[in-house]
Amino acid sequence: MKNLFLAGLLALLLVSVAAVAQSPFDGTWKNDPSSAQWPTKPNVYLLQNGMYDCKTCVPPIHVKADGTDQKVTDPYSDALNVKVIDDHNIENTFKKDGKVVFTQKQSVSSDGNTLTVNWTYTGNLSGGPQTGTETDKRVAKAPAGANLISGSWRTEKADVSAESLTYTFKVNGNELAMTNATGGSYTAKLDGTDAPVKGDPGLTSVSVKMLGKNTLEETYKRDGKVTVIYKSTVSSDGKTLKVVTDDKLQGTITKSVSKKQ
Repeated sequence: MKNLFLAGLLALLLVSVAAVAQSPFDGTWKNDPSSAQWPTKPNVYLLQNGMYDCKTCVPPIHVKADGTDQKVTDPYSDALNVKVIDDHNIENTFKKDGKVVFTQKQSVSSDGNTLTVNWTYTGNLSGGPQTGTETDKRVAKAPAGANLISGSWRTEKADVSAESLTYTFKVNGNELAMTNATGGSYTAKLDGTDAPVKGDPGLTSVSVKMLGKNTLEETYKRDGKVTVIYKSTVSSDGKTLKVVTDDKLQGTITKSVSKKQ
């Protein structure tokens, strides 16, 4: 009888320890842009004959570049105003329901080989305006007679405000909760079933599952269509996540590292 009692007590203690054990994914993480291995697939723009095209945008953009609002169709904006400053500089202003949500200045260097993109996004639920700078290298020349913005550009580096890079995971039993500093969140079961995403107009659901004990896979969807898949693998010391971003809309892969805060 005594042995049975001890065995039962031991089993109870083991269950209690398991219940409070912390997942290695628990905590706040910050992505490090300097660690990024950017896609080799370039961004392709054309500004010619009064028209602006972003050929690699999803959906593609084809609007007048005359400084007036032009209709576009994507989850984040419904109008785009393209202002041509000169042969090396343009300004893009995206709006949603008449409100500015995203501004972007594209500037080409004097030698025509570097594109610097400075942007500000104000469409988040919280966290204030997000800003960033991207530096691209030319990999294909502009067509004859086109603005120097035109051509193919490959991302070399980027710098983004801290709020855009920070997110928190919390595992509770068979569920994972994610929140970020810009107002995005979800709570999903770790069995691959879809759960709603809050705070991002471009995403409607996510499914989450573990691939082994150290790799977490998040599959985001918009209206049932997969948009992006993140695979995050935690290091043995629990201090870093190796993140592989599979952008299904762009057809690109980006690799980076997030550090525990």
